[in-house]
Amino acid sequence: MSSASADLDGAVVLVTGAAGGIGAAVARRAADRGATPVLLDRDGAGAQDQADALSTGRGTPAVAITADVADEASVRSAVATALRRLGRIDAVAHCAGISGPVGSPLEQVLLADWQRVFAVNATGAYLTLKHTLAALRRSSRGAAVLVASDSAFVAAPGMVPYCASKAAVVQLARALSVETAGEVRVNAVCPSVVDTPMSRGDLDRGDFTGADYPVHRPEDIAEHVLFLVSPAAVGVHGTALAVDFGYSARSAFPA
Repeated sequence: MSSASADLDGAVVLVTGAAGGIGAAVARRAADRGATPVLLDRDGAGAQDQADALSTGRGTPAVAITADVADEASVRSAVATALRRLGRIDAVAHCAGISGPVGSPLEQVLLADWQRVFAVNATGAYLTLKHTLAALRRSSRGAAVLVASDSAFVAAPGMVPYCASKAAVVQLARALSVETAGEVRVNAVCPSVVDTPMSRGDLDRGDFTGADYPVHRPEDIAEHVLFLVSPAAVGVHGTALAVDFGYSARSAFPA
């Protein structure tokens, strides 16, 4: 491992939504940088499969814990288990998220669906931070990154619950960065479409071959997340990093 790839050497990085998609990519890249990842997911078997793959040939095995980020008792227990097994948490990457009823106009969105989107995306981020902040404060390099979306800033029809929840995640990161200034760095990453099973399902695609818009790999987003929790980003606080190929900067004016 080169010094450039070991910027998280020895750190314990807790990752939610780690059984697949962006979360799994963050856990893999964190391990590549010398960290010990703690993989949380409702899909405990999927998280364990990821952890097993990461533990081969490494000094400290990755840890998988079954947890529902929308349930406080589950999150509290998962964090306690991680601390009992590893002794500390140095960084958090909250990647768990759902899209909800994509394609439904607001008046057709059921209250239960609205609440579920916020429970996972916004409340899940809140609960994850609430129960890891004490450990992050004890770390000399405590940092957290919340995976939001470019949908926090721009919108498409039929995505009101998702857009609103991701805007809440961005402001949660900004507000908490003020509250924890000098103790824990908190930032958000806001990607456009990422090639994950969730995105494929939302857009009814088997894959993104031939798409007429650019698509991220999960590994690309993982790089941004891990930069923000690394010592290289020591001066970055309360930032919402848009990773959208510049689309949100473009004018729609027809000229």
